[in-house]
Amino acid sequence: MKSFLYPKINPPGFMWVRPDNGLMSKVHEWIQPLTEITELEKAKNAEVVILGVPLSRSSISASGASEFPEAFRRSWRSFAVYNLDEDVDLSELTAIDAGDVPMHVTDISKCHQNIMEASTLLHQQFLNSKVCGIGGDHSITAMMVKGMHKAKPSERIGILQFDTHFDLRDMSDNGPSNGTPMRNLIESGVVEGSNMYNIGLHGFYNTKDLKQYADEKGVNYFTLRAARKQGIEETVLKCLDELSSRVDTIYLTVDMDVLDIAYAPGVPASTPGGMTTAELLEGVLAAGKHPKVEAMDIVCLDPLKDTAVQPTVKLGTHVFLTFLTGVMLRQSASR
Repeated sequence: MKSFLYPKINPPGFMWVRPDNGLMSKVHEWIQPLTEITELEKAKNAEVVILGVPLSRSSISASGASEFPEAFRRSWRSFAVYNLDEDVDLSELTAIDAGDVPMHVTDISKCHQNIMEASTLLHQQFLNSKVCGIGGDHSITAMMVKGMHKAKPSERIGILQFDTHFDLRDMSDNGPSNGTPMRNLIESGVVEGSNMYNIGLHGFYNTKDLKQYADEKGVNYFTLRAARKQGIEETVLKCLDELSSRVDTIYLTVDMDVLDIAYAPGVPASTPGGMTTAELLEGVLAAGKHPKVEAMDIVCLDPLKDTAVQPTVKLGTHVFLTFLTGVMLRQSASR
């Protein structure tokens, strides 16, 4: 199948056949693949655009996170479009699957360039859409945000990050890896450290020099213990409130390693002591409701490490659908 939008975006590697009767009770019946150039104009007003970013060669930990975009799509059949908790029917949104960023077999810098160009294109073509990157390791976040910045250079961007790690490693150590995206954005001048908020840090998984760098650059961070004391939703709302007073657009990045290993076995750098499923979904829903959160990604989820019933893959999909539930609730509130 030919590339339909741009050389840096290929059609999805896996697509469900949509029913002829027009019913959209399940997610795989609702999300539309954008496979023909003739559909582009009709898709311009889509509220949601998905971009698969199957890169894991830049991961410090051994990772098959490149397999998540396809596993993500295959999991759609397990989910209804109706969210009982919030009485929300996601089929009222138009959701487009733009496909995957093509990856070079060995050249990570080429992969990163492709991601940035694909992100730029989508933010230029779909001005009112929530662009959702499905990774891939966490190095993709820097490229997705750089693409957003390139498409909208006048807008100040802020980051809300759910993560066990600072992701502020020095890029001179091992290049732009999944441990460096936030430092990459700071040092490239795309996002100021003071406009980054990280929730979920815990335990023995960050070195002291990374904390010192975060303090030096004014990065805002909340350990999981501190967030629990204040309340996860309250912490997220506090971060969003502070960010929204300083930036034009907020980018949400969900590193699945923020979760406790008991809830997310399919994570390359899984750890004990992390968030529960309920806590992460609560935080993501709060972020989805905020009017300035305009893009998001889900990273560091390895289906190859998951168990046979794919609990982590399903949770990643649940995170995505929960974010969109928040988007619908914000739209309802603004009417």
